[in-house]
Amino acid sequence: MNHPHDRTPAVGVLLVNLGSPSEPSPRAIRRYLRQFLSDRRVIELPRLLWLSILYCFVLPLRPRRIARNYRRIWLDRGSPLAVHTADLAAGVKEKLADCPGPVVVDWAMSYGEPAIGPRLEALRQRGVEQLIVLPLYPQYSGTTTAAVFDQVTRHLQSWRWVPALRFINAYHDAPAYIAALAASVRAHRDAHGDAGHLLMSFHGLPVRYVEQGDPYFCHAHKTARLLAEALHLSENRYSVSFQSQFGKAQWVGPGTTQRLQALARAGQTSVDVICPGFSADCIETLDEIEVENAEAFRNAGGADLRYIPALNGSDAHVDCMASLITQAASGWWQLDASAPRADRPPQRAQRMRLDGR
Repeated sequence: MNHPHDRTPAVGVLLVNLGSPSEPSPRAIRRYLRQFLSDRRVIELPRLLWLSILYCFVLPLRPRRIARNYRRIWLDRGSPLAVHTADLAAGVKEKLADCPGPVVVDWAMSYGEPAIGPRLEALRQRGVEQLIVLPLYPQYSGTTTAAVFDQVTRHLQSWRWVPALRFINAYHDAPAYIAALAASVRAHRDAHGDAGHLLMSFHGLPVRYVEQGDPYFCHAHKTARLLAEALHLSENRYSVSFQSQFGKAQWVGPGTTQRLQALARAGQTSVDVICPGFSADCIETLDEIEVENAEAFRNAGGADLRYIPALNGSDAHVDCMASLITQAASGWWQLDASAPRADRPPQRAQRMRLDGR
């Protein structure tokens, strides 16, 4: 029999981030964008129309330009998003090492490598019978969080023995998350001073998605409000914006570039920018904010845009993830892990025959 009667069932934790190309080359970026932008959760345009745009315009033209941007931020260990996600997973693994039962922590990407399917298979091989999936998107969106759910459940459909599954679909207002963000702002200002205005920039989303019920816009504003309260900021000391807008669709606003330009024209010469929707630094923060939007701010009359790094693999971020996972695992770790199958010795299981003889 193939059932693991002689081992303790494990709790598996899978952290999932968006993904990135395997290298900063047009070919790798084209492969990544093809997978990412082919997901119906990401782009909800009529299929034939979008695929025509994707294959005739986006994939032939964008990868070469984006490759230059990726090369500016690439690390010795790979893409920043992959490096920081791996570091976060390692920290969470160490943090959960003293749990009263076996815990297996791993990480995956929705698009690119390491893919969700193989990581789930690796967890199964290590005896995982209870699974916690934690998408690293604090604010829920169908374009991100639900896309992770789709991939996880699609893969689990092929399993004979499906694990008990708990899915953390948002943590935009979790006290540990807000505290970690606030601590990062304070640490930045202790080192660099207070710019006088904090811009909280979230990833953009088409208005149509929100009108159809996506809570992302509301989640983002709640995060911003709670962070402002934690930092004791008055309404004129911070603002909220949305970045990474493209195409002709109407997006939620104000746009980050437009908001920065307006601040500069109003006489704000320096600004701190934090991106609370990004759990780890990536091209949208390190290039779009630190390079492109910093230039737009200066061209509009501003002087100094100071980006506050994402939480990445910091101790505060690890503590936040561990608290979310511990809460999600409630009831799973209260059992006596020292002898979970002592009443069913493996010798007895081995003596049983499937045919009943």
